[in-house]
Amino acid sequence: MGAAGRDFHNFNVVFRDNDVYDVVAFTATQIPGIESRCYPPQLAGKLYPDGIPIVPEAELPSLVQREEVDAVVFAYSDVSHEHVMDRAATAAAAGADFWLLGPHSTQLVSQVPVVAVCAVRTGCGKSQTTRTVAELLKTRGKRVAIVRHPMPYGDLAAQAVQRFATYDDLEAAHCTIEEREEYEPHIERGNVVYAGVDYEEILRRAEQEADFILWDGGNNDMSFYRPRLLIVVADPLRVGHERSYWPGSVNVRAADILLINKLDSASMEQVTELRDSLYKLNPRATIVEAASPITVDSPELIRGRQVLVVEDGPTVTHGHMAYGAGTVAARKLGATLVDPRPYAAGSLAAVFTAYPHLGPVLPAMGYGEAQIRELNETISRVPCEALVIGTPIDLRRLLDSDLPATRTRYELQEIGHPTLEDALAHLL
Repeated sequence: MGAAGRDFHNFNVVFRDNDVYDVVAFTATQIPGIESRCYPPQLAGKLYPDGIPIVPEAELPSLVQREEVDAVVFAYSDVSHEHVMDRAATAAAAGADFWLLGPHSTQLVSQVPVVAVCAVRTGCGKSQTTRTVAELLKTRGKRVAIVRHPMPYGDLAAQAVQRFATYDDLEAAHCTIEEREEYEPHIERGNVVYAGVDYEEILRRAEQEADFILWDGGNNDMSFYRPRLLIVVADPLRVGHERSYWPGSVNVRAADILLINKLDSASMEQVTELRDSLYKLNPRATIVEAASPITVDSPELIRGRQVLVVEDGPTVTHGHMAYGAGTVAARKLGATLVDPRPYAAGSLAAVFTAYPHLGPVLPAMGYGEAQIRELNETISRVPCEALVIGTPIDLRRLLDSDLPATRTRYELQEIGHPTLEDALAHLL
């Protein structure tokens, strides 16, 4: 059971070329349009010359019964413990066992040190934390290869191993908006990014050009590589999720460094409550505290105006944040947010239905060309004076709009001691 990422990795490292098992299907959820594909024979191995079908998760009960399935393996992230056990009950009611594979079964071992940045939830601040760690390593003269959690939403065989060093590489790979949001900030800083499907082959290639592998986690998933140092980012705006979301609750308990982010937007009470909770779950971890101050490229374009805020898609959908950096910036500048929900086109209307917690913001959903067109169509319908881009990339390059637009940015700002540099010292 997956969402085009962890499921493929678990198959590759545990089940591929293993004749003890017969994998009859993958199920797919969370990401639009990834079901009804096939895990290709080039990746599936010698036991599956025709590949393996990928079907919607809703078909799980009938699939278990029809294929007389013995075990269902749960393999996706950023879901509540209740969600996981609901799927366990579904599998058991159909007659199957329910498996959760842990790090010893699924983590690959690198020949060079690995620093992993993971999180409690999507939207905690992994991206700026990863960028900060990369710069700290580079200032010590270390060659760093970023390995990003998978986002293979296109041709799986073609995406088996991907290396991105330039914007042209992104264009050649037909990257989605979500992929660009993760890769571009690293490329801007001169970092090489690897991603894809076959993470053992990715690791072996990355090792050839790096002194350190920096795992840039996705959602709140566990690292695919065994880390020498595990940094886990926590969000005081979502206190309690550190003990109630899978597998972020695993990351918290395994962390070497617990980084409490967003001190600039959370209350002291929230920070204190989170710090106490993290200490109870993992008293051996070092706690680092930081803020993620938001800046706006051209504040005069939105000050006091009617604006449409376009936020990072994963953060405000399955990350369950009602808003993001764009909203915070717009409100500080006295802008009025125009609600895009009545104007949503195509699949974006379904997104608002699926995530009713959303505030008056437009998620930057762009998992394919069709959704990018729908995003542009929605923006054209909204009666506003300007756009606020709250995504990690300059989305203006992908938008077809004449509206004035400005971009928000956020970087990690550590507060007090210890710092991430302190935490890295023993590795260096």
